[in-house]
Amino acid sequence: MSTAPHTPGFHAPLPTVNARIYPSGGLDVLSRDEVARLRDASTGMHDLLRRCALAVLTTGSMSDDPRAAQAQYPDFDIQVHQQDRGMRIDLSNAPGMAFVDGEIIRGVAELLFAVVRDLAFRAIELGEDGGRDLESSDGITDAVFGLLRNARILEPADPNLVVCWGGHSISREEYIYTKQVGYELGLRGLDICTGCGPGAMKGPMKGANIAHAKQRRRYPRYIGVTEPGIIAAESPNPIVNHLVIMPDIEKRLEAFVRIGHGIIVFPGGVGTAEEILYLLGILLREENAGLPFPLIFTGPTASAPYFEQIDRFLRLTLGEIATSRYEIIIADPAEVAKKMTAGIRKVREHRIAQKDSFFFNWSVDIPLEFQQPFRPTHEAMAALDLHKGRKPHELAADLRRAFSGIVAGNVKEEGMRHIDERGPFEIHGDPEMMQSLDALLRAFVEQRRMKIQGDYQPCYRVIA
Repeated sequence: MSTAPHTPGFHAPLPTVNARIYPSGGLDVLSRDEVARLRDASTGMHDLLRRCALAVLTTGSMSDDPRAAQAQYPDFDIQVHQQDRGMRIDLSNAPGMAFVDGEIIRGVAELLFAVVRDLAFRAIELGEDGGRDLESSDGITDAVFGLLRNARILEPADPNLVVCWGGHSISREEYIYTKQVGYELGLRGLDICTGCGPGAMKGPMKGANIAHAKQRRRYPRYIGVTEPGIIAAESPNPIVNHLVIMPDIEKRLEAFVRIGHGIIVFPGGVGTAEEILYLLGILLREENAGLPFPLIFTGPTASAPYFEQIDRFLRLTLGEIATSRYEIIIADPAEVAKKMTAGIRKVREHRIAQKDSFFFNWSVDIPLEFQQPFRPTHEAMAALDLHKGRKPHELAADLRRAFSGIVAGNVKEEGMRHIDERGPFEIHGDPEMMQSLDALLRAFVEQRRMKIQGDYQPCYRVIA
């Protein structure tokens, strides 16, 4: 074991470990070309591997600043080596918290292997010479399918996967409530998929884990779906046993919708609002009018005003029709689980009738405007068309981008760099809509839903 040099802003050097790991079960068949691309510094792939690996090696961290881990472990490095009979991962100055008596924790090792696997797939299959069509809707969906299949997420079993969305920065009462809901879901044999981080992403998994143990479920799934810009700020929680890293936020959101059989939304901040708008924008399309997709907003009694404000914002922006696609249940975990179980039963019946797969929702129509990556720059944020008179799904797409930009400014390195260089993003639009948006964002700030630690400095300005 070695010790990293002292980093300004931290009280003492943190213990580090040098280790050599030999993966198995899928990773042992990486080609020499895949390994070479992961080691390539000129393309930025090695730096991406290093940042994602550091995130999983600090699993359980409560920081949501993507630069914190890099400041704490500035000398960390990872090298992947191809060998004639397999492969080897060398870790230099790795966080000591990932090891016990010199051995890497098994769950952390699995997450680390997932990082290598997904980035190798991305480098080859989604690279310039990968041959995949990433300019068409069908091509992007095919890429999402390929990533999920390569990660062994797709299982031909009865529908039972509940996606849980919610904030990483929530109150203790809200966190306990997410565990209670997860427990009720687990008792009914439902598995959990979240964004894999802390807060409302950890609670449902923790509750379900206890319930699954009581019901003696041998192979429960706790799926974490993330992307490189998020994972550095929201390290996976230790309960995740299936991790998949999608290339960008749009493919991450599509993955949730394609593999989930129902979605529960807990209190959260701008990231949660982005997810809600993404899903409603899809479900409000005529092509998806008859598609069963249970969507429940829920939280403890203290969170009722939060959902009332979300509900008002959705009614004002997307219209009353939006309310037909979700239900709000307050302070009743058992009722949430019962409603979700009944909703998934309808999903199963619909999939059988339509001859659609149980493990991947091919039937849902996701237009290209929801799939194309949005790069939040000052110009792109100012150009968003946030005015009344547009079709609900079209307005939802741009509102989603607005929230996505704020997420980037809050927790993603590139977005934070834009803010440091040029100041806050400016968001323009219809006066009444901007007033409602500003009130919602102010509430997120006052309720400390933007950041886990420290005072929040807004990365945006709302302009009517």
